[in-house]
Amino acid sequence: MDQNLINRKTEKSHKDLKVYKLSYDLGLQIHKMSVQFPEIEKFTLAQQLRTSAMSIPANIAEGMTRQSSTIEIARFLRIALGSSSEVIVWLNYAYDLGYIDNNEFENFTKKCNEIGKMLQGLIKYYSLK
Repeated sequence: MDQNLINRKTEKSHKDLKVYKLSYDLGLQIHKMSVQFPEIEKFTLAQQLRTSAMSIPANIAEGMTRQSSTIEIARFLRIALGSSSEVIVWLNYAYDLGYIDNNEFENFTKKCNEIGKMLQGLIKYYSLK
């Protein structure tokens, strides 16, 4: 298991996980970016994008508080993984509609993919426990 993903000695909370820190930062960045969308998108595309991005660290946190059940931890990590995929769909819409440029699209997509890989590693780890 990659020590960047989890360190048994410091496994006290979700805040100890690199994937939590990265996904929280992603949520902040996406929020700041999406408030620049046109008014027509404030409660549609922008809201969907913010909600799915913020759902990633929220589900990591919720899952990690269920330390007595590795099945529950893995379940919430899978939900977070689904949210990271959902963010990519909304980013595709934002790009295709011209609300974000190619650089922003590539940067955010790369971060989502990195987070997804880390979540897959944690899911595997907790599924085998």
